[in-house]
Amino acid sequence: MGMSREALIGNVTAMLSDAGFTVSDQCVIRPKSFDVAARRGEDLVLLKVLGNIDAFDGPTGAEMRRLGTYLQGTPIVIGLRTRNQDLKPGVVYFRHGVPVMSPDTAMDLFLEGVPPLVYAAPGGLYVSIDADVVHDEREERGWSLGRLANELGVSRRTVAKYEDGMNASVEVAMQLEDLFGDGLTSPVDVLDGAEDVHDAEPTPDDPDAEPEDQPIITVLTMAGFDVHPTVRAPFKAVGEGERRSERLLTGHSAFTESAVKRARIMSSLSRVTRTRSVYFVDKAKRDSIEGTAIIERDEVEDIRDPEDFRDLLKERADATEA
Repeated sequence: MGMSREALIGNVTAMLSDAGFTVSDQCVIRPKSFDVAARRGEDLVLLKVLGNIDAFDGPTGAEMRRLGTYLQGTPIVIGLRTRNQDLKPGVVYFRHGVPVMSPDTAMDLFLEGVPPLVYAAPGGLYVSIDADVVHDEREERGWSLGRLANELGVSRRTVAKYEDGMNASVEVAMQLEDLFGDGLTSPVDVLDGAEDVHDAEPTPDDPDAEPEDQPIITVLTMAGFDVHPTVRAPFKAVGEGERRSERLLTGHSAFTESAVKRARIMSSLSRVTRTRSVYFVDKAKRDSIEGTAIIERDEVEDIRDPEDFRDLLKERADATEA
């Protein structure tokens, strides 16, 4: 069985801190589409950590991709194995459009600044090769497509495709490097969602809001936010304002212990994702929890002017706790 998931999350978090990332508190509330958010400069990652990556399902993948779009971050899964085998070091895998890698691969990328070169796709392991370099090297030697095809043991058509931008299997890429020297392969850009090697479909559509979330969504919409409901995050929705600086994480419930816990996690996520957070309750005993604004529902039911809502939000979030 090996390491527990908790220990694994601890290790990954420590590694990210060593690599200069600010890491949020762990999302300990279920359901959760990701475990921690981490930022270094402009790079924001939303991380899910799993022992076995086969536990990562489609709805979670779709939500992580949506959140990546709204928060301008990259969803990444770090895991140890799939079915009965360990994830290979230096290889990026994909599940439901999200890049997946082992802790070692993540460590090379984040701590050493050495990105992975190989990615897994149906049919095996592949490398992204620089089509222009292959073409130029072949021409420089005066070789025909046929001659290079013979050297590689592939068809002429395949060589033409490599020169057209098709990626090569690891075996062929190694042969090419033997023939033409280094500098042919380009790394997988994981922090851009690895879109250079992965046909990521457009961002999945928002789920439908739960009926009980509707009043809050109405308020935020009237205050000028585009509201994107979530299903598996520690917050109920992400609000996008006209300006980039006006993104919101939001939730609502009765004012309970669990609401306080949730508001704390939201404020930690807000700091890392550079958003504001606001939590709506029926009756509140305080104005804010660690930077998450606490607002009673009936305080906002009469607000018609977006600026009034923003002022209230700012005033609450800036209120220091007594």
